[in-house]
Amino acid sequence: LCAGSGSMGAEALCRGAALVVGIDKWAKACSIIRQNWQQMAQAQQEFRVLQGDVVRRLKTLAPQQFDHIYFDPPYASDLYQPVLDAIAQYHLLDSHGELAVEHSSNYWQPQPIPNLEICRQKVYGNTALTFYCPLV
Repeated sequence: LCAGSGSMGAEALCRGAALVVGIDKWAKACSIIRQNWQQMAQAQQEFRVLQGDVVRRLKTLAPQQFDHIYFDPPYASDLYQPVLDAIAQYHLLDSHGELAVEHSSNYWQPQPIPNLEICRQKVYGNTALTFYCPLV
């Protein structure tokens, strides 16, 4: 989510993911991601690149569920809570899945999300990763 350069999706394809979905609001970024992923994807792999508002696009993905969701918005954005709430509301994370949120360790602090819990956190200088797992 907030796919940017598409590098995380490219890594997932390289590691054998059956399906990779990227969402970004910028048409130019989506075009470049599509081109790059097309070159990387194997015949049995599927990928989709969706252009538009990430919260609205998440709604269109339901009822599909994902094993891994990586969310990397611009650090000073106001997208964190609306996107995390949408992931929970539309049940997009598989019951054994994991949601990784990349954020500034100074700007955004992890918040509670319905039906999800923080399972671990990593801090690398000013960058932090917060991992959410479904409540069991």
